[in-house]
Amino acid sequence: MIFVVLGTHELQFKRLLAEVERLKKAGVIQEDIVVQNGNTSFESDVLTLKPFVTYDEMDALFDQADLVITHAGTGSVTTALKKGKKVIAAARLKEYGEHNDDHQLELIEVFLEQGYILNWGKGDDLEDVLHQVDSFNPPPFQSGKTQMIQLIKDFIEKS
Repeated sequence: MIFVVLGTHELQFKRLLAEVERLKKAGVIQEDIVVQNGNTSFESDVLTLKPFVTYDEMDALFDQADLVITHAGTGSVTTALKKGKKVIAAARLKEYGEHNDDHQLELIEVFLEQGYILNWGKGDDLEDVLHQVDSFNPPPFQSGKTQMIQLIKDFIEKS
């Protein structure tokens, strides 16, 4: 199953859903597709749409997924990575009215540099990115949490 995550941002992210639906209808994507679409209104006869789900249901969907295609929200990306999932991230872009700014591009850049994700960027063909999934072997995810806590402890001790 492919799990598509749009998060809960109030602005629409139809661009990603239209592309996933197109590839499903064309037969490029064979797997079932479950979408957590939040506030993005979308109707489809080939995608299973779930606007809002409980934490437990969200956790179960991440667990069941063979691939996660997600907006570049920190929580969505890191949850998938912590669960050892292959991730394709797509930034919500200000120019399309999908977000208030382009901070998601910065997040994608960091995760790309570390080799954790694949990216569906502006002008990219999602089909091409999907063809990279099988041969993509990201390193195990290492959160920066431990280092951040140590930095804070060091700062407090020096104060």
